Amino acid sequence: IPVFVLAGLLVHCVFLVSIFEIYFSSPLVHGMTPQQTPLPPPAKRLVLFVADGLRADSLYELNGDSTPRAPFLRGVVENNGSWGISHTRVPTESRPGHVALIAGFYEDVSAVAKGWKENPVEFDSVFNESKYTWSWGSPDILPMFAKGATGDHVYTFCYTAESEDFGAHDAAKLDTWVFDHVKSFFNSSRSNQTLFSALREEKVVLFLHLLGIDTNGHAHRPYSREYHENIKLVDEGVKEIASMINNFYGNDGKTAFILTSDHGMTDWGSHGAGHPSETLTPLIAWGAGVNYPQRVTSQFFEDSFLKEWKLENVKRLDVNQADIAPLMASLIGVPFPLNSVGTLPLEYLNNSAHFKAESMFTNALQILEQFKVKMSQKKETTLSFLFTPFKPLSDSEQINFLKKARLKIQQQKYDEAISLCKTLISLALEGLSYYHTYDRLFLGLSIALGFVGWTMYVILVIVKTHTSLAKTAQTSNKKSAVLTSVFAFVGMTIVLFLLIQTCPWTYYIYCLLPVPVWYAVLRELPVIQDLAASLSSLHFSQTVGFLLVCAVGIEILVFSFFYRSTLTIGLLVFAGWPVATRLWIQAKKTALIWTFTCLLLAVFPLMPVVGREPNIPLVTAAGLLTLLVSCFSLASLRKSENKYQSNEDLKVRLYQMLSVGLSTYVVSSTHDSLQNKQGLPVLNQIISWMTLVTSLVFPLLSSTFLFQRLFSILLSLMSIYLLLSTGYEALFPLALSGLMFVWINMEQEALQHYGLSFKAKLAGFNFAFATDIAQCRQLHLDDVRRSFFFVFFIMTAFFGTGNIASVNSFDPASVYCFLTVFSPFMMGGLLLLKVVIPFVLVSCAFEAVQVTTQLSSKSLFLIVLVISDTMALHFFFLVKDYGSWLDIGTSISHYVLVMSLTIFMMLMNGLAQLLTTRRLELPRRTKQHS
Repeated sequence: IPVFVLAGLLVHCVFLVSIFEIYFSSPLVHGMTPQQTPLPPPAKRLVLFVADGLRADSLYELNGDSTPRAPFLRGVVENNGSWGISHTRVPTESRPGHVALIAGFYEDVSAVAKGWKENPVEFDSVFNESKYTWSWGSPDILPMFAKGATGDHVYTFCYTAESEDFGAHDAAKLDTWVFDHVKSFFNSSRSNQTLFSALREEKVVLFLHLLGIDTNGHAHRPYSREYHENIKLVDEGVKEIASMINNFYGNDGKTAFILTSDHGMTDWGSHGAGHPSETLTPLIAWGAGVNYPQRVTSQFFEDSFLKEWKLENVKRLDVNQADIAPLMASLIGVPFPLNSVGTLPLEYLNNSAHFKAESMFTNALQILEQFKVKMSQKKETTLSFLFTPFKPLSDSEQINFLKKARLKIQQQKYDEAISLCKTLISLALEGLSYYHTYDRLFLGLSIALGFVGWTMYVILVIVKTHTSLAKTAQTSNKKSAVLTSVFAFVGMTIVLFLLIQTCPWTYYIYCLLPVPVWYAVLRELPVIQDLAASLSSLHFSQTVGFLLVCAVGIEILVFSFFYRSTLTIGLLVFAGWPVATRLWIQAKKTALIWTFTCLLLAVFPLMPVVGREPNIPLVTAAGLLTLLVSCFSLASLRKSENKYQSNEDLKVRLYQMLSVGLSTYVVSSTHDSLQNKQGLPVLNQIISWMTLVTSLVFPLLSSTFLFQRLFSILLSLMSIYLLLSTGYEALFPLALSGLMFVWINMEQEALQHYGLSFKAKLAGFNFAFATDIAQCRQLHLDDVRRSFFFVFFIMTAFFGTGNIASVNSFDPASVYCFLTVFSPFMMGGLLLLKVVIPFVLVSCAFEAVQVTTQLSSKSLFLIVLVISDTMALHFFFLVKDYGSWLDIGTSISHYVLVMSLTIFMMLMNGLAQLLTTRRLELPRRTKQHS
């Protein structure tokens, strides 16, 4: 079995990683020549303000008394510049947002695995193409552009990472720091001749990254007074900086200004997904080379923002986020970033038609260069008779487009030239996508083949080792040798085919994986024959009925990823299970409690996603309820015969109750402290971290009797869960555990109902003397239902308190008892722990079910593997990289989730065994007798 588990982990890791290779590999290519507009630019320097986390509506809408929220920027929109909405893409995070703004391309998902703070791939940017860039702001953003730059001309000035504190008295100080440092930088240049002359050069960029708004949004939500006051502070700061820079250069009219944001934010203060509040960001440009406001009588947009913002008569110019990079390059006359896929937004430019046409021609050439490199790369690694070129943009078509566009510019037919260039850009982008996804079908079929083979192999292992269906002996040596030869030949052919095409090493893994998997399947041919014979002996209607029930069950699990309410429907069906199977006749009381706990848990998937509205009284109530249940449990144990309880166990239980009480107090106290802007109290932080460490040890000190050990695990995990809760979700582990305790009893009743075993006394059952392998019984058809229950409860544990299939369900407020200073990996780890806790509760209950129903833990787990792999294959075919960005993000996260769950459940199985069966003995004091 260890070899089988290792093989399973390996296969699933390959399946999981394959999705990034097939759908989300890096789109970047290298080897293009820089393209630059031949005409002189309108500006010598550019000032870029990025207000991190600023929503478009938060900036443009008016206050309650009809005064502008940002008076200076409102004045720019109405009198001096151009404005619009910049549409960002998923994931709406700071790093991808800044890459799109400054480098002009949408970063691929592979960047996530490499960490947000480093360059996952080398890329070109406006900063890299500039003569000098000076930047001020966050240590999370600035270094990546300096690191990616060639030479030493991108300078960064950052505050410390500890300054990014969500619990700080005022996060707006981060922006004040930037404005103050920019002012002192310009003042110091007057006494530094080298710096003074560098600032007087052309093609200079000044970048101000303003993180205060994002930090205040996370801590206080975007509708808070703090968020709005921070916008006002940024508005005043931008006004002062713009005025100071203009004065420094003697109002030469050669400075362009752009203000935008990397992403927005949801009403509950998170970002990462594709909600309009996250993807709509403001864009305001003014100064040298930028158009003045265009007055219009009417404009047509699908949204109703213009009326809300009272800007119906000022033309709104919307862009995609990547279009801002070519706009900046065009304004200061630097080459367009080599990897940019943005289209120059001409309506923002206040320049001659000739300049616009030349700039558009440069833009088309720059994107066409990427297309050519991508095509030649694909041509080199594909056999000539298998290569299918992108027909709309053949070599002759490219030359034709460029000749026509150049001719139109020479004939001064600039509008026609611009139109031709736009068509060429759109075709080149289509062609880039075509070559980028060239091997998708081929790789997708290989993975699907591996998936189906693996699932079949697991089914055969179940039939062979855990049922009495397989009777035939092993395949003869002669047949086995032929089979080995055939598969060895197939493997060699695949290797040769990939070698000739000089494919990447990962292709070998994806294409060769199905070979050993299907070899293992076909080696079990006698088992397949026995299984077929057993199925043919059954009634056709029975077989079809069983398969139909299995299919409906798996579809319900799949639907739960899209609609959480599906879990409620499932739990309502579960509530009626004792009635349908007539179990209630032999155990009325247990069946009644089962129905009640199912209905209680069914409420949670109907509740709103966690984190949107903090409700600390509910967390306190959950803590008090846990203590109440502990007291009842303790009292009933003291009443019963004392053979299941020792003084050591009593002490451990009391310590755990104290821990739950402390956690309840810490949550309430920390919330009050942060509300009063006093930060996170150090004592609370120490208690939280100590609780986290000690709670993981306490269950191992408790008694190994079934219900006592499970209750000890619940108390320990509950004290951690309370610290990570902000609302109703604190009650969820209690409701879930209630159902799990009843489930263990119900499975015992079911076992007796089907005559598979006599009813054992569960209270006296000890995990330490768990079922010996020799005593394990064979699998029964009802065990498929047991495994389905487990997968369903795992899904309920996952989606019960909010659909975390999207990044923006994570609320940083959950970790404020542990830390408030921004630390993505520490916060991510704590949020992951919060997700894992309900999993552990379900896994431990499943371990108890396996042991009490006399089943080998491997047999039920293999059925679980088949169910989850069938779901994974379902989602593999649902993954897409077209349509809305929300759809794309959702489809990828669903597949990654279900694959992670499968790998995770393998690990959970081991953790549950450790938590339930192991016991740490404390050294005891020996009594001295005189």
